[in-house]
Amino acid sequence: MKILLTTLNAKYIHSNLALKYLYMSAIENRRSIDIREFTINNDDDYIYTEIIRGGYSVICFSCYIWNITRTVYLAENIKKARPDIKVLLGGPEVSYDSIEFLRKHKYIDYIIVGEGEEVFRDFAKIYLSGVNSFEKIKGLIYRSNGKIYVNPPADLQDFDLVPFPYSFLLPNDDRIVYYESVRGCPFRCSYCLSSIEKHVRPLPMERVKKELGYFLFKHVKQVKFIDRTFNYDRDRCNQIVKYILNNDNGITNFHFEICGDLIDEEFISLLGSARKGLFQVEIGIQSLNPLTLETVNRNQNTELLLPNIRKIVALGNVHTHVDLIAGLPFEDYLSFVNSFNGVYELGADQFQLGFLKLLKGTKIRDEKNIYEYVFRDVAPYEVISNRFISAEGIARLKMVENLLDLYYNRGGFFYTLEYAIAKLNKTAFDFYEELAYFFYLKGYQNRSHKKEDLYRIFYEYAGWKDRSIPGVAEEIKDLLMMDMSSTLNPEAVKKFNKKGWTML
Repeated sequence: MKILLTTLNAKYIHSNLALKYLYMSAIENRRSIDIREFTINNDDDYIYTEIIRGGYSVICFSCYIWNITRTVYLAENIKKARPDIKVLLGGPEVSYDSIEFLRKHKYIDYIIVGEGEEVFRDFAKIYLSGVNSFEKIKGLIYRSNGKIYVNPPADLQDFDLVPFPYSFLLPNDDRIVYYESVRGCPFRCSYCLSSIEKHVRPLPMERVKKELGYFLFKHVKQVKFIDRTFNYDRDRCNQIVKYILNNDNGITNFHFEICGDLIDEEFISLLGSARKGLFQVEIGIQSLNPLTLETVNRNQNTELLLPNIRKIVALGNVHTHVDLIAGLPFEDYLSFVNSFNGVYELGADQFQLGFLKLLKGTKIRDEKNIYEYVFRDVAPYEVISNRFISAEGIARLKMVENLLDLYYNRGGFFYTLEYAIAKLNKTAFDFYEELAYFFYLKGYQNRSHKKEDLYRIFYEYAGWKDRSIPGVAEEIKDLLMMDMSSTLNPEAVKKFNKKGWTML
């Protein structure tokens, strides 16, 4: 008998940490357990064939909002092909309505609810022994002889007893290494699954240093901490940063998700002493509307947060990523415009305009009727409208998001954007909204675009503006050439000039 641990990752460079935890927890049965990771870009037939030809007895899928629809489709067809195969699901997408999910999907045999290391260890041990008596496994819901059995919830795990997930499973390519030094989050944001976990459980500092040292020794490309708030404990955060600085191998990059108003001067000073590229920080701002923040239980001191982010951006050696969420309570269109402009002026390297997802298990999903939420019934359960912003308003923000990604986040338009926002419009949002209007009016959203084409489209937009602001097109053309020369290689610029500025 063989067990397969598998999932569909969102991108090739991603790797699934949960599968590695499960494998290491059941290491005594490792000869009977395989790991195989696919991506959502893989064809269904390819994944189906690879699983079927593996000859497995149990297929275990790790389920998330980006893969649950495909996972269910694959599980159903695998079961049709091999009725003897058992299908086990785990992960956040099946942990909050497990009984109903099992009733609805007759081809699913087992669901692990919540943290799965101990549950899977016990399941694998019993299943591979041939006993198939699962009633004592806490945290498992299962089907047997047409009936659904619900075992008691699993006890909260001692995180320090969870094995290091990379002892045998370190990626040997450029995939991101995901690492967890803390489980749980001290905050209770109503839209976030992390708010459900009431206990913050850090690993001992010596263990963290030892494991980070292993990554540094192995010269992995990037280590991404999945701690929900890396700097919730400032002293602990700074100790880890100091360790990385003192043991920097000149290759590995470390990514942290931090709370902006908890940043202290020591942390900024430590970041400032690092080589460029050693650290990346992601800071979720979500909104600048005080009532919105209060309503979603986000205790955020904006007066501290914004200056702190500016200080990190000013260092110039730390890649900064900031987020906003559209569709939160009391954030109407004009309020979101204000949040957008306040965040844009920070000058972060990446500015992600996200849209609220009403995730299973979250408080905001339970409050959907209070705020008159309309959202998609299937994953990722994204907002369509609420009583503060219309579906049309959300659609307009989608257009702005597209142009923000193309021109700001992809880079290569630094001088042009700075000039255009100052010259053509009152605010950054006004500019992106108008650029999006032009872009969609011309039908460019229906095409994929090389970098060179984005320069041509911007110049065409400048020509459109030239009718009301004479001479602006030529000024922007000069800036586009400056940006292009600093972004594209000389051969690409030469080809561009030969082809010209007209979009074909």
